[in-house]
Amino acid sequence: MNPRVMSLAALTVLELSPPRMVEVAARAGYSHVGLRLEPATPEEHHFPLASDAGLRRQTAERLRDTGIRVLDVEILRLKPDTLVANFEALLAVGADFGASELLVAGNDPDEQRLTDNFAALCDLAAPYGLHPHLEFMPWTDAKDLTQATRIVENAGRANGCVLVDAFHFDRSASRLEDLRRLPVSRIRYAQLCDVAGPRPDDMAEILRQARNERRFPGDGECDLNGLLHSLPADLPLSLEIPTRQLLEQGVSALQRAQWALEKARKVMNAGSL
Repeated sequence: MNPRVMSLAALTVLELSPPRMVEVAARAGYSHVGLRLEPATPEEHHFPLASDAGLRRQTAERLRDTGIRVLDVEILRLKPDTLVANFEALLAVGADFGASELLVAGNDPDEQRLTDNFAALCDLAAPYGLHPHLEFMPWTDAKDLTQATRIVENAGRANGCVLVDAFHFDRSASRLEDLRRLPVSRIRYAQLCDVAGPRPDDMAEILRQARNERRFPGDGECDLNGLLHSLPADLPLSLEIPTRQLLEQGVSALQRAQWALEKARKVMNAGSL
C-alpha cells in the first residue's frame, strides 16, 4: 500500500514564495504541496506565480530537485460576473505543474448560475486533467456540505467534486451522516486542521479564524476521528492551518509545517487511520 499523500497547503505558510514553500515541504516530510495561483483576498500578500515566468521556472526546478509533487491549485472564485473561459490560462499553469485538483469557491447567490458556471469550469478543466472541487464555506454561497453537494450533483460533470475542509465542516454545522453519503467519486482530497472553541455567532469572527487562527490536528475540539473515518480510506490530505499568532511570535514556517504534519499523523495513528 502506498503511503497516504500529505500535502502542505499554501495558507499554512503563506509568507513563503512557491520555491521556498516546496523546499520547506520537502524538509518537513510532505509528499505534495498546493500552489496558490490566485490570491484569496485583494489584501493578501501574493506571489504572482501564474504571470511570472521566472517564478514558475524556479518553482518547477525546486519540484524537480526535491521530488515534491503538486496536489492542487487555488483559488478560483465563481462570481455573478465570472466568465469561465477567462480561467483557461490558470488551468494551463496548474496542469503544467502536474496538479490534478482545483479548488473553487462559490461566490454567487444565484445558485442556478453558480451551478451552470461550475459545470462550464468542469468542462474547461477536463482536458487539463483537473478536477474542480467546490469548497463549502459558511460565508460563501456554497455554505455547507448539503448545498455544495447539491450544486456539484446538479452540475452533472464526472470531474466535479466537493472539497471538505475540517474547519468549514465544523463551522457550517455539516453532518457526518451526510458526509458518509457523499459518493466516493465526488471527493478526491480533503483539507485537515483543528478548530478551537464553540462556533462563534459572528460570521466575521468565523472568517477571521479561518484565515488566521486554526489549530493543529489534535489541538482543538473538532471530531477529527469521526471526520477522517467518514472520508474514503487513504484520501489525500492537504494540511491547511494558518497560525498567524505563531508567525508573529517568530515561529518559522518550517517548524509550523513540521508540527502540522507530526500532529496530523499522531491523530491518524490514534484513530488507526
